[in-house]
Amino acid sequence: FFDLINSFLPLCFCTSQTLLAQLVPRGSNVSLVLDMSALGSVEPLNCGVATPRERAAQEYLQSAGRTLSRQQLQDVTLNTQALHAEFAEIPMNFVDPKDLDIPSHGTKNRYKTILPNPHSRVFLKSKNSCDPLSSYINANYIRGYLGDEKAYIATQGPMINTVNDFWQMAWQEDSPIIVMITKLKEKNEKCVLYWPEKRGIYGKVEVLVNSVRECDHYTVRTLTLKQGGQSRKVHHYWYTSWPDHKTPDSAGPLLQLMTDVEETIEASASHGPVIVHCSAGIGRTGCFIATTIGCRQLRLEGVVDVLSIICHLRADRGGMIQTGEQYEFVHHALSLYESRLSADAGQ
Repeated sequence: FFDLINSFLPLCFCTSQTLLAQLVPRGSNVSLVLDMSALGSVEPLNCGVATPRERAAQEYLQSAGRTLSRQQLQDVTLNTQALHAEFAEIPMNFVDPKDLDIPSHGTKNRYKTILPNPHSRVFLKSKNSCDPLSSYINANYIRGYLGDEKAYIATQGPMINTVNDFWQMAWQEDSPIIVMITKLKEKNEKCVLYWPEKRGIYGKVEVLVNSVRECDHYTVRTLTLKQGGQSRKVHHYWYTSWPDHKTPDSAGPLLQLMTDVEETIEASASHGPVIVHCSAGIGRTGCFIATTIGCRQLRLEGVVDVLSIICHLRADRGGMIQTGEQYEFVHHALSLYESRLSADAGQ
């Protein structure tokens, strides 16, 4: 009798998960919680001991790939069903809260299920070594093209109690650029206003706004950061054209933002990581970073491996590229970029 009951329990649980996932709007915080619980339901995570499921996931993230020629990229972009099926196979690689041995770290997380993967998380330099929370920020270093270490930092949108931490990180990492891909509010708060109108002091970092440039889909602020008699220039790009719980109708504006950011990086004296954030720091953030890496690969190699790019992003920060629609959008953006490359070559 008990064996019969036990055999039905997993089926009931999976069925309820499927029904709930259909009822909850895609991209909502609730659906993220459901995804997390579904991942953890199959096999409990053991602190310090990798389970067979975890090992298989890590092996997949390290080895999976599908190199696409320019023509294959154009073809696969039209096959939405195949793209969504491929996306569904990629392990999320979310973090179990037990793997973060930091008391009260939840007070610094915008979403309780979106946590920084321990091996690649950013540590704030703190004089108080007895307080691990003071060195904690929900942010991860992300590898760039060809595995370039610390090319990016993916992080959540600052909260009222983490604004000082955010600017400390920007100063500590000598970041030349901050890319923000969210409005401050989309039904709910997505991010607090963390920069001043003219001048503000955040912890030990002074932030000055030198100029503001309005573009069609984003706003660029030139900032000066000061601390301890030193000063640095930082460019802040605020992209506001991404619709709530959807992907943009056109990839053109994102490619324009990417091009603008790339040109600023080349002209910058700093070689620190580019800080990218949305609200949770995984969805739109992942789209921007993946598109940037993919465009560089197309430009330099003439091919692109989107699957491998996403796998490497998720190895560094769990959940990067949240939905199948976002995975599809990255392919559309790369396909548009490839068309422009071909047109330029033809001319």
